[in-house]
Amino acid sequence: MALLGWIIGFIALFGGLALRQDMPVGGSATIANGLFVLALLACPLVWNAKPLGISRGQRIAAGLALILCLPIILFPA
Repeated sequence: MALLGWIIGFIALFGGLALRQDMPVGGSATIANGLFVLALLACPLVWNAKPLGISRGQRIAAGLALILCLPIILFPA
């Protein structure tokens, strides 16, 4: 499970950095910030001892919410 967290964390971190560098679409700053938050939520080193009382399930739910809200950010009404 920790390996999966590291993989998702690095993917989200590098994706956020690439979006910050390029800014290809209108909402890319918001998406980059969301990817940085996802990288923080997925990093097992930061959340090893449950600081702030946030459990693994709450972090997984927040990460899924960030991923599933991406179409809302990309396609504004």
